[in-house]
Order: sequence, then C-alpha cells, then structure tokens
Amino acid sequence: MKAGTRLVVYGLGLVVAFAAAFGIARAVVPQTTVDSWNERAAEHGAHDDAAHDEGTDSHDGHAADGLSLESGGFMLSTVEAPTTLGADGRLSFQILDRGGVPVTDYAVEHGKELHLIVVRTDGTQFRHVHPELDRNSGTWSLPWRWEAAGAYRVYADFVPAGDGASGITLSQLVEVGGGAFEPVPARPVRTAEVDGFTVTVDGDLVAGSAQTLTLTVARDGRPVTELQPYLGAYGHLVALRQGDLAYLHVHADGAEPAEGQTAGPDLKFAAAAPTEGRYLLYLDFQADGAVHTAQFVLDAHGAHEHDHEK
Repeated sequence: MKAGTRLVVYGLGLVVAFAAAFGIARAVVPQTTVDSWNERAAEHGAHDDAAHDEGTDSHDGHAADGLSLESGGFMLSTVEAPTTLGADGRLSFQILDRGGVPVTDYAVEHGKELHLIVVRTDGTQFRHVHPELDRNSGTWSLPWRWEAAGAYRVYADFVPAGDGASGITLSQLVEVGGGAFEPVPARPVRTAEVDGFTVTVDGDLVAGSAQTLTLTVARDGRPVTELQPYLGAYGHLVALRQGDLAYLHVHADGAEPAEGQTAGPDLKFAAAAPTEGRYLLYLDFQADGAVHTAQFVLDAHGAHEHDHEK
C-alpha cells in the first residue's frame, strides 16, 4: 500500500461494476441490478478520471479512489477465479497499461509490490492477501477458494515503478454461485474479540474532518506490548462504508518499525471519512508470529453533530 496504512471505504451499494467483463457466474445478482451498476459505473468512472487528471481527490477533497477498473493510465483485466462455492482453483488477473500491455514492474510498498483486498458486498469474508507475479506474462495469481456465495469486490492496490509514482487502486466485482446469499447486517461495534485478543476502538469518525482513532490490543485483561511489525507497520486499517466503494487513504502514526522492534498496546490512525454513514473497519495486526484481524463498525457523523456531543 502507498505511504502509511490505507483505509478502504467500501459499501453495500456497488457503484462500479463493469460486470459484463467478468466471466464469472451470475447466479447471485439479477441482471437488472448488474445493468444498473454498469450505468452508475460509467458515470462514476468519468468523475474519477476527471478528478485524477486535475490532481484532486473525489469526495469533497478527501483522498479516495478504487472506484473503477481504470485509473491513472492503468486498467485491471478480467479477474479469473473459481465460479462456485467450495471449488478449489486460482484467482488471477493482470494490470494493463494504456497500450493494453501487462505491467511487470512495480514499486515495493509495505513490503509487497501489490496488495489484494477481497470483501463480500455485506462486508463479510474479508481478505487482505498478496498474490505472486509471473513476470513473463504479467499475471498475478494465488490459490483461491470461495467460502460463501455472493458478490465480492476485488481491489488491486499497487504503485507503478518509476520516480514519483503514486499509488493506484483498481477494483472489480465478481460473483460466486453455488449457495444462497444471506447478507449479514452491520451494527455498531467498538470492541472485537479475535483469537484470544480483545481490541477496542477509541475516537470517532467525523465527515470531512481528520480524526485520530486509537485501537488498543489486550489479552487476558492485560495490554499487549509486543505487537510485531507486519508489512512495514504495526497495524493496517481497512474500512468499508455502506453506500459506495470509494477507497480512502489513511496514515498510521509513527515511523516504520525497525526489524525486531515491538510496540503496543495502542495503534493510532488518522482517519478522515468523506461523508456521514456507517463504516466497517478491519485491523490487521501481528502477535506471536501470526496475523489477526479484528472487525468493528463505526458511524461517521457531521462535524456540527460531533461538536454538540462533546
């Protein structure tokens, strides 16, 4: 990911689809819905490209992208993956340049040349993984198996090679059949239990204003002070917003940790929600040599409402 940890803003209403290019089974999402997504994708993609060309960000000036298949002269190819629930296979794709040639040179950000984030449209089934690149073909791939049916958003997050290159996030919708899609509702949650750890969030999201979120890790009632570096940071924060698929960038406080250095129990992130709404947050952190993911749900309010609550 590009400098600092990124906050992925995601939603239940899929703004960008381009579903006709997927080559994935359509047993889950009705064609009328796909058509609607395609229409909205064309409108949103034009807005996103215009904002990029002008050197500005969408969503009222806050850094956001990942709204389309194409941005900054790069395009995400069709994502190939198993089409049904429980089938073993590989997920693969290419990043193409303006001439349609697969890209094979990337900058390393947070220890990897590309970060892949996959989430179902209700915010469940979250994965942050790192495929391997075949430099002969420019194809990224990794073993893949879908554990639940539904529609998924796939994000490719990378920095092209070259001095001064900026991070780019491209995304695509894939659909997985073979079972019923039963959306899981999201309700506000500030404390998460995962693998014997308890993680709490302190701080608020405020629309249009940068705020500090502090995530505190404990185990058996005691602060965890030996959080280990993971991908160049002590924690990576991802959030999904109901309503759209904007990809919002956020920075983790503190310098990049040195090898063997540990920290904790607090992890701080500067987050600026572009609009009011409900956000699904995911924290990846490493302890005892294993990566754990804690999940939260926060509501972002307007600045006036936030000041009144104080």
